[in-house]
This record gives sequence, C-alpha cells and structure tokens, in this order.
Amino acid sequence: MIPVSNLSFRTSAFTHGESIPEKYTCEGEDRSPQLTIDDAPDDAGALAVVVDDPDAPAGTFTHWLLWNLPPDTVEIEEGVAPREELPDLGGARQGENDFGEVGYRGPCPPEGDDPHEYRFMLYVLDEKLDAEPGALRPTVEDEIGAKARDSADFTGTFGR
Repeated sequence: MIPVSNLSFRTSAFTHGESIPEKYTCEGEDRSPQLTIDDAPDDAGALAVVVDDPDAPAGTFTHWLLWNLPPDTVEIEEGVAPREELPDLGGARQGENDFGEVGYRGPCPPEGDDPHEYRFMLYVLDEKLDAEPGALRPTVEDEIGAKARDSADFTGTFGR
C-alpha cells in the first residue's frame, strides 16, 4: 500500500487558484510571497521550490528556483533576498530565473493577455541538490527529478 502524504504547501498572500496580489508582481513590489510548508517528512534531505508560468507565449517561463532548504522549514518569509545563497534559510540556494536574474521575479505576463496561471511547486528531496548557486532550471530540474520523493503545489493567476 502506498502511504498517503499529508504534505501541504500554501501562502497567506492569496487563495489557491485566485488572483495574485499586485504587490508580488512586476506591477507592484515584485516581492516573493510568504510560503508555509506543513508535514514534510522527518527523514527528508532538503526541500525545493519552483515557481513558473506554463501559459507564457514562448513556453513555460521560470520565475523562481529555490533549493536545499532545510527539511524542517515550515515558513519562508515574504521578500526573500535576490542572492545566490541564503544563510537565513539554512544555506539554501537560488538559481537564475528566465528574466536572467537570481531569485524571485513575480508574474509579468504580456499586457492584454488573458490572465496566466502561475504554479508554486514544493518538492521533498531525498538529499540536497548539487546544483551550484545561480544554476539554470534544466540543471536544477534534472536533479529534482532524480531526488524528489513527494511534492505539493498551489496556483495563482495574474493578468495585466
């Protein structure tokens, strides 16, 4: 029998499936929202977060790569600094988003598009990723694919 996961991932900034407040987008402060993690397994090696826009005109657009969070992380505060390494988050690392910058950059769909859906994905990893700070998504994603054992996600929408 496959065990049932109680892993939970959410934000206090908006409700799953609802509109992302302007503060967290290119129209506002472009700050990462607060994130809450519940019931990650005690024996996990690390956690990773990926935020993307599968509705982008040229294909899935990466907004945030964050990995090697300590497995006992229960909250990621709003406004994570745009640095490759984060000592205040247990030495977690951030990669380069598709804006060509390290860290979080919020939703910024083309003006006039229907609202895009943004995926906030949490991965439970068997061990830390070897990806260097500042890595690009293909490198991070390959390692997540090899080391992830559970995941949870929520979505938000945004249009301009």
